[in-house]
Amino acid sequence: MEPNSYQFTAMRGIQAGRAYYVLMCPMRLVPKLFRFDDEALPPELRAQRVLNRTRVPQISRYIVEHFDEYILSSLCASVDGDIEFEPVAPSGPMRSIGLLRIGMSATILINDGQHRRAAIEEALIERPELGDESISIVLFADSDLSRSQQMFADLNVHAIRPTKSIRLLYDHRDAMAKLVLDVVQSIPLFREYTDLEKSSISNRSYKLFTLSSLHQASVHFLGNPPAGTLDDTHRAALTEFWTAVINGMPDWQRVANKSALAHELRQSYVHAHGVALQAIAVAGARLRQAHPKDWVTRLRSLKTIDWSRSNKQLWEGRALVGGRINKSGSSVTLVSNVLLNHLDVPLVGEALRIENLSVPAAKATPGSKRKSA
Repeated sequence: MEPNSYQFTAMRGIQAGRAYYVLMCPMRLVPKLFRFDDEALPPELRAQRVLNRTRVPQISRYIVEHFDEYILSSLCASVDGDIEFEPVAPSGPMRSIGLLRIGMSATILINDGQHRRAAIEEALIERPELGDESISIVLFADSDLSRSQQMFADLNVHAIRPTKSIRLLYDHRDAMAKLVLDVVQSIPLFREYTDLEKSSISNRSYKLFTLSSLHQASVHFLGNPPAGTLDDTHRAALTEFWTAVINGMPDWQRVANKSALAHELRQSYVHAHGVALQAIAVAGARLRQAHPKDWVTRLRSLKTIDWSRSNKQLWEGRALVGGRINKSGSSVTLVSNVLLNHLDVPLVGEALRIENLSVPAAKATPGSKRKSA
């Protein structure tokens, strides 16, 4: 063992017949102890992906702004160089706990967590006191770092990003997510038929909506107000809006009274999909601006729209492409344009531009005047 070394209290375990170690590392040592592969190297010679510089300040800001409650998962790294483990006891349960020495000339390469490492380095500049806190490290001995690329692949191949609905449900700092969840829970149809975990609904699911689609639509309706400005007025407006929409959707009501199944609506109607929810919210926001006194009453006319997917003259090229639901942003706009025409609200700005680009004048929205301001 070389004379100069880092020393950590660590636990030793075994995976695939090889020893690995779990240790607590002071934050102040993280930038000094761990290094990246040179970003100039070609991918086949690196041990992990190139650092995404846009992610680093996001993580750093999270640490700094939530200094009293942030949480960071373990870094995973490989070490090439002198490494020595001295157990507390030669046998028994304490043989797995001991002192881990790592030579100062050793190369320690991060396999998983490079963005957290870079964010910690940035956060320490603004919050030096972070240096006395710690992060857990899972460390593998890897002579010549020959296993590093395979370890990165193995660590990430089974990683599953949580759905947007789950992230919204569990993120108690997101004021908009909390407001939408409150509204969902206050409206019986939404409370019973909204999937709070998934962001897409299976063909046979009895759920009709997802939390993520209702959240996205609600942001459209409220205009994405800053989190600090959200209050009971926004909650009341959102509740009033969705209640009025439900009153204008007899098919949704049939699901509520058990005379129709949600999967039947998805198969047959455009309004049972997220693109329609967002379009309804976009149109609702414009309607509320144009007719602030009677916008709720005007929403009742949604029930006179032919939402059937078989109505291809109306929906093909808007909600449908080749008969399949299209979820793109332009589709949201084109569907909302149908609703605005139906609600007698003129098209303006980007909505009018997309309408003119996508739908030739000779094929104006059927059953409408195709108004523009």
